[in-house]
Amino acid sequence: MTQPYWNLPDEAATTALAVRMAGALEGGLVVYLHGDLGAGKTSFARALLGALGVGERIKSPTYSLVESYKAQGGPAWHLDLYRIADPGELEWLGLDALSDPSALVLVEWPERGAGALPLPDLVVHLGYAGTGREARMEAKTARGAAVSGRLA
Repeated sequence: MTQPYWNLPDEAATTALAVRMAGALEGGLVVYLHGDLGAGKTSFARALLGALGVGERIKSPTYSLVESYKAQGGPAWHLDLYRIADPGELEWLGLDALSDPSALVLVEWPERGAGALPLPDLVVHLGYAGTGREARMEAKTARGAAVSGRLA
């Protein structure tokens, strides 16, 4: 299966891709966001949540680790696990709600929560490309393939 690829010359292009993804969602989805520091993971998550109708301030969960929102169609969770040293630390966050099939779950630095997170439907790889960024999506389930297929 091919992995859709986008050249993102600026933050507006990252926002546009996230808005398109919001329009392609049908129900819940677990999305892992991979990329180096500054690659656009938080910008992508904020734009996606905003496009899904989150009207409140969308905070970076860098220090809180997890933020929850009411989005179009159900609950949404945004996790940033950069500060997690061991996946066992997530046990104390009470993340049982992440397994709700109607929830949108966005996870930055998911490798730091390996084994403690629901498996991804879609993996978004964000990276540097010259002075801009690039995005590639890797479907892991039929739900993920449906979303990335609508974007290709």
